[in-house]
Amino acid sequence: MIFVTVGSRNYPFDRLFEKLDKLYEDGTLTDEMFAQVGTSIYKPKHYKYKDFISPDEFAEEVEKADIVVSHGASGSIMKALNAGKKVIVVTRLEKYGEHINNHQIQNNEAFSSNGYVLMADLELKNLGDCFKKIYAGMDGLVPWENKDPMAIVNMIDKFIQENW
Repeated sequence: MIFVTVGSRNYPFDRLFEKLDKLYEDGTLTDEMFAQVGTSIYKPKHYKYKDFISPDEFAEEVEKADIVVSHGASGSIMKALNAGKKVIVVTRLEKYGEHINNHQIQNNEAFSSNGYVLMADLELKNLGDCFKKIYAGMDGLVPWENKDPMAIVNMIDKFIQENW
């Protein structure tokens, strides 16, 4: 089971949902998927979806999932990592009207550079490869252990300070 979440901000992420449909059409994806699509205009053809879900529904979907695909919101990513899920992060970009700026790039790079998530390239061209790596057991992901609840926040802050 795959769970996709893009949060509740008032910005669509149509290109992600279109790409996921294409991955079903080319046979890359065959597993059941549920997506929380937010304000996206594009409506998925090959998987179930709802515009918005409650925090309880979010927790239920994360629990059911083997793989979580998340936009670059640290809260969504951390909930999936804390639940022990494999996570693929996708980045909302300002140039497509998906967010107010490109801060998700740094957030996703921080999680990815430490091996906790697979990060799709900014244009989502390698999203299918991210799934294939997980399916083949070749993702190289490091299990997340939350010994210090502020560790990831501090790590992201340090990364941004050093690289931005």
